Amino acid sequence: MGCDFYRDKNGVLCYAPKKYIEKIVDNYRRIYGTCPKVEHSPLINGDHAELDTAELLNEDDQKIYQSLIGALQGVIQIGCFDITSAVMTLSRFQAMRRQGYLDRVKRTHGYLSKMHHATIKIRTDAPDYSAIPVKMYDWEYSCYADAEEKIPPDSPKPKGKSIAITSYFDANLYHDVISGKTVTGILHLFNQTPVDWFSKLQSTVETATFGSEYVAARTCMEQIIDLCLTLRYLGVPINGRTMVFGDNKSIGCITDDRQTHSATRM
Repeated sequence: MGCDFYRDKNGVLCYAPKKYIEKIVDNYRRIYGTCPKVEHSPLINGDHAELDTAELLNEDDQKIYQSLIGALQGVIQIGCFDITSAVMTLSRFQAMRRQGYLDRVKRTHGYLSKMHHATIKIRTDAPDYSAIPVKMYDWEYSCYADAEEKIPPDSPKPKGKSIAITSYFDANLYHDVISGKTVTGILHLFNQTPVDWFSKLQSTVETATFGSEYVAARTCMEQIIDLCLTLRYLGVPINGRTMVFGDNKSIGCITDDRQTHSATRM
């Protein structure tokens, strides 16, 4: 699928979509007769594409736009998760394509041409979270008193090396200033290897950072449940609890407080 698999100087197995990116750059060169301009980020910081009022693309440029966007969506699937939010944003403008959107797609190609060497290293060692304190709570008198993970009765017996799941989530409030919607960003790791990434507009309109972060956290939790279920059916042993990290302290406080859980669920 355009990925290179190799071992680095330390013997760690790595993969990178270098061949796929080379094909993307070659396709760009065939269309425009030159390589994309090297850029240091997929999009300009604080850019709001939804406010663009540039002229609409002609039929030929519309086809080029679709082709370039499709190539970017493909490279995300095989490892370039650093352009996920940018491509998600630009993929929304398929019905009314403007010159400004095409310019942004070109910029993302320029970023890829600079970062063609980016690599995902497959590290199977479990992360060390021994320095992070684990808080234990008495949930006996809450609505979560009997909550536990349901292990599928027909799942195979776990075998092999266990996996520790680590997840990161974040939210970008008012990513779309017209609709007022926020973007959720999530990254999941098995041991120390990124395996799944996600970026999407939230379905609700949140007016404060707390609400947007809470929605992102819930989406992250639902994905963790799905990942755990998949691992159970694959017969992979799961090592303890999933460690979830975010940058909003109020979310951590409300999800840790058993008194709050009586009225609020996640």
